Amino acid sequence: MSGPQERTLVTGATGFVGSAVARTLLERGHNLRLLVRPTSDRSNVRDLPVEYAVGDLSDAASLEEALTGVKYLFHVAADYRLWVPDPAEMMQANVTGTRRLMQAAQRAGVERIVYCSSVAALATAKNGVPADEESPVSAAEIVGAYKRSKYLAEQEVLRLVREEGLPAVIVNPSTPIGPRDIKPTPTGKMIFDCMRGRMPAYVDTGLNIVHVDDVAEGHALAFERGRIGEKYILGGENLMLRELFELISACSGRRPPRFQVSRKALYPLALAAEGAAKVFGIQPIVTREMLNMSRKLMFFSTAKAERELGYAPRSAQEAVAAAVEGFRERG
Repeated sequence: MSGPQERTLVTGATGFVGSAVARTLLERGHNLRLLVRPTSDRSNVRDLPVEYAVGDLSDAASLEEALTGVKYLFHVAADYRLWVPDPAEMMQANVTGTRRLMQAAQRAGVERIVYCSSVAALATAKNGVPADEESPVSAAEIVGAYKRSKYLAEQEVLRLVREEGLPAVIVNPSTPIGPRDIKPTPTGKMIFDCMRGRMPAYVDTGLNIVHVDDVAEGHALAFERGRIGEKYILGGENLMLRELFELISACSGRRPPRFQVSRKALYPLALAAEGAAKVFGIQPIVTREMLNMSRKLMFFSTAKAERELGYAPRSAQEAVAAAVEGFRERG
């Protein structure tokens, strides 16, 4: 818990995970300053007693100003999309932006940092056994611009810890769902589509589902109890995609998707969707990278976070119910 005069800066706080982190930190007595872009939708934080600093990860001067008088930093901001027309843009935000912010925090004398990475930067399950923080990562597993950017950003933070004494703890959220997903995130859109009966089929894959408020609690616990330079997976329950859709359907009163389709059958659709996305500037419903990623089970163990931080996530059923209710409340 921070004292009333000790300012904490949170990046990405207008977003889904960041707004949950901000609310959790306020409950713990943090004096918050939120870094927001001029164009950010502040709906998720408009009711919070916080100070704003207008800036951007690409603007070094704005970061220096935002960090003035700051003792603690939570870096949650990231470009989270499963497809981008120009991967360099995502690399600039997630890798270069993270490095720039961390170095600015060092110069500002920030005493403790929690960096929000992702399980995208980690290994995937092997032979059905969930991966953990120490599972070796092969280059073949880092599929897609988002996963590459988060992996490289995490490596930058670890390098700065090792070489320059950056006081950072790393957290790796899995697949957060829940209230206030206003954008929505790619996972939120999948839930929303399933709620509306617009998810006719699915591929055979698995992922780890966690309530966004548990992820936020994990950030606070990492700040309070985490070890500098260590990584902590903030996950929940491992589910096959079919099981997730069944939970969503049970909460929303819809029939779950009935057909499992092969990845091979979806590749022509992915090619067409990517082509349309480039022409019309829209997000494709499916891409080749998504299909390649789905070959691996995104199953993870939270044993380290439970053991060292006291992390205790709720069930996937509770997380799904909260997500469905959140979308219902927004109409």
